[in-house]
Amino acid sequence: MSDFIAQLHYRTTQEGGRETPAFSKYRPQIKFDFDEMQTSGEQIFIDKDIVYPGEEVKAAIRLAAVLYFRGRLAEGMLFEFREGPRVIGIGKILQILNDTLKTDDGSTIDKDN
Repeated sequence: MSDFIAQLHYRTTQEGGRETPAFSKYRPQIKFDFDEMQTSGEQIFIDKDIVYPGEEVKAAIRLAAVLYFRGRLAEGMLFEFREGPRVIGIGKILQILNDTLKTDDGSTIDKDN
């Protein structure tokens, strides 16, 4: 089961992103600003199978470290996805599907930013 739906922006090669396309079920590392912890996050693309550098896509994300992030995520939150130390894209949580991950106070981040 997926943990949340996100809008993903893959950086162009010139911005330091991938040189090749990514395929659905790709598993880069995910990092949120509030913690140094990174976790693997499977990206299952919605309405397409391949994303090229510079493109955007909606994806269902499944985190490897769900328990670590319990009660710490909110809709509208931004995150990086990486290959090692290289940031290859930025994501924004649109909808949290796994209630375990939602912030304890039920807050959301301003979705218009």
